[in-house]
Amino acid sequence: MSFSESFFSGCKDLSSLIDADRVEDMVRELQQLRERKGRLFFIGVGGSAANCSHAVNDFRKLCGIESYAPTDNVSEFTARINDEGWETVFSTWLSASNFSDADAVFVMSVGGGSIEKNVSVNLIKAVDFVRERDGKVFAICGRDGGYVGSNADCEVRVPVVNADLVTPYSEAFQAVIWHCIVSHPELQMCPTKW
Repeated sequence: MSFSESFFSGCKDLSSLIDADRVEDMVRELQQLRERKGRLFFIGVGGSAANCSHAVNDFRKLCGIESYAPTDNVSEFTARINDEGWETVFSTWLSASNFSDADAVFVMSVGGGSIEKNVSVNLIKAVDFVRERDGKVFAICGRDGGYVGSNADCEVRVPVVNADLVTPYSEAFQAVIWHCIVSHPELQMCPTKW
């Protein structure tokens, strides 16, 4: 089997392993967020940050949910990193956005962060900030979900089917999962053009 055949075979396996019930739970929670006029803040780093930017577009345009990604404002994001530090960049941004208990964060992460390994501490601090304010935490995580997965109200896990391809599969399936969510008839308000 070629690498390409193996890669797409893994995609097929992953598609059958995604927990559809968790996706349905997330759709219901997001409906409630919209009904209470809560805002949705997407946070992630690396490729997940790029996915967050795309997701903001879809949740706003297709589902009518007020959504933002701190990484979309490069000037503010880098100023906060420079002046306040990488670890608090998301939590201070959420604070400046007057995050309330009506709001939620939606974390996209390959590993979900680890305090012990000092990985994605900015996501961890953001989740803690949200929890302190009684907000909701949604997440799509790979691997074992890490800190974020363990502390999310609703998490959809991208299972590991190949330990060498955790990052590409996790980031690819973040997009597959959120596209399922924004296409869900219970959540989508505006149809896609094509």
